[in-house]
Order: sequence, then C-alpha cells, then structure tokens
Amino acid sequence: MTVLTSLRQLHYLVAISEHLNFTRAAQSCFVGQSTLSAGLKELEDVLGTRLVERDRQTVLMTPIGLEVAKRARAILAATQDLMETAAGSRTPMTGLLRLGVIPTIAPFLLPPALRLLRERYPALRLALREDLTAELLARLEDGRLDFALIALPYATPGLLVEPLFDDELWLVGRKGDPQLKRRTVTLTSALAERLLLLEEGHCLREHALYACGAPAHPSAEGMEATSLLTLVQMVESGLGIGLIPKMAVNSGLTQSPGLVTRPIAKPSPRRTIALAARRSTTRLSDLRALTDEIRRVAG
Repeated sequence: MTVLTSLRQLHYLVAISEHLNFTRAAQSCFVGQSTLSAGLKELEDVLGTRLVERDRQTVLMTPIGLEVAKRARAILAATQDLMETAAGSRTPMTGLLRLGVIPTIAPFLLPPALRLLRERYPALRLALREDLTAELLARLEDGRLDFALIALPYATPGLLVEPLFDDELWLVGRKGDPQLKRRTVTLTSALAERLLLLEEGHCLREHALYACGAPAHPSAEGMEATSLLTLVQMVESGLGIGLIPKMAVNSGLTQSPGLVTRPIAKPSPRRTIALAARRSTTRLSDLRALTDEIRRVAG
C-alpha cells in the first residue's frame, strides 16, 4: 500500500520554504524544532527525495522542494475550503474572516466599512492584512487569506473576482499651479513629465502610468513615494503633481490650504475596486454579503 504524506508534514514544508529558518518555521507552526525536523524527514522519506538542504548557517530549498512546497500550498488551501464546506451549516458572516486590503484602499474605505460590519454582523471576527497586491494574491491562493480587496486592472488568473465600484483618479498639485487652473484638467505630456509616482509594487503606480501614457521609469528626477500620504507631502513641497484616487480626496487626504485637486477630462482615468477569492472558496455567501456592504459604504 502506498504511504501518503500528511497535511501536517506539508504544513511544515511550506513553513520552512517561507522562513528558510527551522527555528522561525517551528514557531510559526507552534511546534518544537525537533518536531518540525522529524516531520520534514518523514516527508522526505515518503517522497524518496531531498526537499531541503541545510547546514549550520543556511537553509535552502532544492528544486524539487520548491515544486512540492508550491503544490503543498494549493493542497492546504483546498483542504481549508473543504473543512468550511463540511461546516456548511454555520451562519454566514460569523467567525473568523481573513481579509487583505491594498494600502491605497485601506485607510479610506476600511474605517466606514468596519463600522458597518460591526453593527450588522456582531459575530464576525475580521483579521486584516494590509499589503501590496502581489503579496495579497499569493496569500489568497495558498489559503492564508479568504478574500482580498484590490484595484483593477491587475492580472488575476485562476481567481474569482467580483468588481465593486469604479474609483476615479484625480490630479493634486500646489495651489496656483498654472497647469491646474481649469476646473477640469486634460492630461498632457507636460503634466505627465511632472508626475510623481508611488514606488514599484503599488498597482496605483501602473494605473497612473497607463492614464498618462508615460514610460515606466522613476518620475521627478528619480523620486518616488512609499505611500499616498508621502506622495501628497511631496506635492505640497513643490516636487511635482500627483494622480490619486477620488476616495483619498473624499477622505480629506488633500485638505490643505496649499493644495488643489482637479478631476480629469473625460474619458477620465479610473480604477475598479474589486474583491478577489479562490475559485474553490466555499464562502460565497460571505463574498456576496461583503460585496453588498462595501458597495453600500461606497455609495
């Protein structure tokens, strides 16, 4: 009879591949290092191959170890969905729900959304993670998140994506800027040359570049912002202009006597706020409920 690997062994391997450190991997699994090492050895014996190389200083994944860890993540995520299917009698929007949100959405949409969710679903416990889109989708695919609140366009192959609403992009600049005198501004190459960008990894950076037809290189003499707040501060310092989401304008991020915001002439650039989930998710009722509540908050 063929001996099969256990989910616990796969969990240990995934932890080792993420931390490349046996002590930290064991801590993340809430076991002792000797237990983790024994579990890895059992997995390697069952598969008949080395998955991890290690000495006193370094821990490295072998090529087959990387492939097995990748597949293990998918197996563990599917198992989590299976467990939730078995518990299908539970009331929607109760218990723990793990939600990821990108930084250019979280400060502006989450506060009112969380207030509404607490009122309507008192039995719901939200575990929130703010991170860049690529990291959130990786966590979603391997089961560490249930849903991710992201901005489109962004490649989401193999995921279930529910568009929620459109969010226009507005220009922000210093008060008195001659290129921002009109109530509605047309994007020009001259404006694009002054555009300040978020650093690599932020999808809003790509949305801004696409809107302006600008090449993908650092703007304003190589200066890039780590957050929207930093971007607005750079604009207020006279370093350039910014393209920011309308939800950030509405939240008061640009409320400074030294700044002015302007909508862009049609067809105005915009991003689409969306909820992403695994196609295998069993939490479709939660997805629908969360979609409704976020749309209600967005108005």
